[in-house]
Amino acid sequence: MAAALLVLRLFVGFSLAAHGTQKLFGWFGGYGLAGTGGFFEGLGFRPGQFFAAAAGLAETVGGLLTAAGFLNPIGPALILSVVIVATVAVHLPNGFFGTNNGIELTSLYGLTCVLLAATGPGPYSLDDLLGWQVGAQTTWLILALAAVGSVTALVTRRAAHQAVRTAA
Repeated sequence: MAAALLVLRLFVGFSLAAHGTQKLFGWFGGYGLAGTGGFFEGLGFRPGQFFAAAAGLAETVGGLLTAAGFLNPIGPALILSVVIVATVAVHLPNGFFGTNNGIELTSLYGLTCVLLAATGPGPYSLDDLLGWQVGAQTTWLILALAAVGSVTALVTRRAAHQAVRTAA
C-alpha cells in the first residue's frame, strides 16, 4: 500500500505540476501567462493573467507538495481548487467523456486529490519523515476551503461574464 500511494502521489503530483508550468512559463507546449490569460479572459475570468497565474501556481505548488508528500492535505487541496474551476468552466458543457473534452479527466484528478488528502501521503513521504500529521477534521476543512475558493472564482467569473454580455 505504501508503494502504491507513493506511485500515485508522484504521478498525480508531477502531472499537475507540469500543467502548472505550462500556464506559468509555457513549458511542455503550454502557452505561458499571456496565452493562458487570453484563454481565461475568453472564459470570463478577468483579469485573465491574474487567474492564469493563480491557477498555474496552485497546480505547480500543489503538484510538487503532493508528489513529495509534504504538508498534506494542502497540496491536494490546491489541485482540487483548480480542478473544480476547470471542470465547471471548461469541461462540464462537453459531457462526461474525455474524447469530447468532458469532465472525465478532471473528475478523476479531483477524486484522486480528495482521496490522497483523506488517506494521507503514506510512509514514503516528507510528512512521515518529519512527523507531520493532520487530523480528519482539519483535512476536510482544508478541502472545503479549496471548494469555497473555487466557487468564489466561478461566481466572480459568472458576474464578469454576465456584465460583458449585458454591456454588448
